[in-house]
Amino acid sequence: MPPVSLRGRLTAGLLVLLACACAAVGVASVLALDRFVLDGLDHQLYASGGGYAASLEHSQGDTRGQSRGTFGARLVASTITQAAVVAPQRDADDTSANGATLTLSPGDTSALAALPADGKGHTVRLSWLGDYRLMAVPGQDGDTLVTGLPLVAAENTVHRLEAVDAVVFAAALLVTGVAGALWVGVSLRPLRRVAATARGVTQLPLADGEVALPRGVPYTDPRTEVGQVGAAFNRMLEHVGDALARRHASEQRLRRFAADASHELRTPLAAIRGHSELARRHPGPVPAEVRHALDRVQAESVRMGHLVDDMLLLARLDAGRPLRREEVDLTRLVIDAAGDARVAGPDHRWRLELPEEPVTVPGDADRLHQVLTNLLHNARTHTPAGTTVMVRVGPPADGEPWWELSVADDGPGIPEEVRGEIFERFVRADLGRSRASGGTGLGLAIVRAVVGAHDGSVEVESRPGRTVFRIRLPAVDGGVPSH
Repeated sequence: MPPVSLRGRLTAGLLVLLACACAAVGVASVLALDRFVLDGLDHQLYASGGGYAASLEHSQGDTRGQSRGTFGARLVASTITQAAVVAPQRDADDTSANGATLTLSPGDTSALAALPADGKGHTVRLSWLGDYRLMAVPGQDGDTLVTGLPLVAAENTVHRLEAVDAVVFAAALLVTGVAGALWVGVSLRPLRRVAATARGVTQLPLADGEVALPRGVPYTDPRTEVGQVGAAFNRMLEHVGDALARRHASEQRLRRFAADASHELRTPLAAIRGHSELARRHPGPVPAEVRHALDRVQAESVRMGHLVDDMLLLARLDAGRPLRREEVDLTRLVIDAAGDARVAGPDHRWRLELPEEPVTVPGDADRLHQVLTNLLHNARTHTPAGTTVMVRVGPPADGEPWWELSVADDGPGIPEEVRGEIFERFVRADLGRSRASGGTGLGLAIVRAVVGAHDGSVEVESRPGRTVFRIRLPAVDGGVPSH
């Protein structure tokens, strides 16, 4: 597999280029040496002028001045009449060389007969002698004289050069690979720090609240590519920081406005409800139209009061005000909330799945009861009659020290286009569900805020035929619930 990191790719590319350069140098040097050695042999053969081969006509050849292993042959009309080779010395005291008559194979005879008498060197492999450099020249008697020198020494020289090149180039690649990896690593160190800073930014909670971005990277030299990346990254951090600061300020102003407006609305709403109730109790005759209008004023004022209470609760949770912390019997809350939901929605089928022992969690009983009420209210109002709603309390499947509360129904499900923002404020899932009455769109936002204030989590899974809201709350003293 090719390397994935930039450091690995640069180092691999450097080694590949160096290997290509070494291969080119090695091939060129070997070819040059081979050509040089062959030219030297051709020069020796040309200088001999076929004298050794000519001397074979009357004897085993005049070996004086001839190198050991020199080959000679005489051809008349493409027929070999004599062939001999200068034999090596017999012992250490013998400094002379002796000619040894050869019996050539048919293949050797054909190769020698096909050799052109052009006075140029040709490489031929002889059966009994190995590779030879041969040169054929015309003789004075109309014959052809062939003289040759063995290529063993030349081939050994070339092979030694190949071995030396291989060792030297391998060492060069190894040293270059280590040094190149270190150098590339040092050169890319600023880029790695930029990447580390970017990873740190991605781990920050940027969705809401005040965010403290890390300081920019110090590598901003515009003459280098890494410096250009660092400068651009620092400018991006500044823009993101300014945008987050403006967003946080806007959120704070909006939350203060919602809190102030809710406080200010409570008094006139109470007055409206009081006066409408007083008018409805008037002993005298009241026209039907007026009574209907008073009933509507009373109902809408009650609805407006619930909306104001929800907005005040969200404002307090946004401000980080702590909730009460006491041991709450979650099982009792579920039984009470489910009983209220059964009375409000008798056309639904309500099911409970509770452990044998009471489940206790730390928190605010009123707020947790509101969470259950909101979830059951949604399950009742956003599903058709006959839907089964299952409320379950038990330990999670992963065995963590939490209690899991789930509310599941077999209704039509939540539309996919709003599923990702179902816990946002003023978001309704009306596209995929029918509802019998209007809502404020704050119920699930309150669920998430209250559960978050209890250090818990909430998530939803939905598809046609099954919707499940799962809430995780920490157990008392971090104890692990038993299955």
